[in-house]
Amino acid sequence: MSGAVDLLAFAGVMALGQFSPGPDMILLTRTALKSGARTGVEMALGIACGLAVHATVAVAGLALAFERLPVLWEAMRWLAAGYLLWLACSLFREWHSGAKVDSVRHASGRRPFVRGLFCNLLNPKAAVFLTAVCAPFLRGARPEWWAFAIWGVVVGQGCVLWSLWAWLLQWNPLKLRYERAARWIDGAFGIALVALAVRLIAG
Repeated sequence: MSGAVDLLAFAGVMALGQFSPGPDMILLTRTALKSGARTGVEMALGIACGLAVHATVAVAGLALAFERLPVLWEAMRWLAAGYLLWLACSLFREWHSGAKVDSVRHASGRRPFVRGLFCNLLNPKAAVFLTAVCAPFLRGARPEWWAFAIWGVVVGQGCVLWSLWAWLLQWNPLKLRYERAARWIDGAFGIALVALAVRLIAG
């Protein structure tokens, strides 16, 4: 029973992490708002494939390295906290200036899937977050299928949640409200990131 509870807890943490502000969220949101749900879903699948790569690295190697080298775990913990604080500061600067940045770059010849894939693969937050979150759930005695279950949660949520987000953004009331409140939503995300960073630093 404890294994099922742990897996649900991991799924909850990952669900929150999927929608933390970052390049993936901005790129997908702007693409879905501008080009529609179908294009957004195609990009979401690209993002999920990038997550599959990050999850494979986190599950296969880094968690074991954390067990054998505690100093590596401490370094990664502080790195993750630093990145979250840096991201929060960026959001607060945009909130203070009221600037709206459109991060969607329409590269000629690139399909939304490819743009989503490379956006995630080149996003350091994804690697740091997945490693930091997966490691505690991989420690200790676990059944043989456990690592595959962790990997499946990461990739499955990436496909489903990002695709649902692209579809939800087509609902006109939500679309208009999101655009009007984008500045304040960024401020709220910034506060949440600071809280997460403080929690990481506190151990």
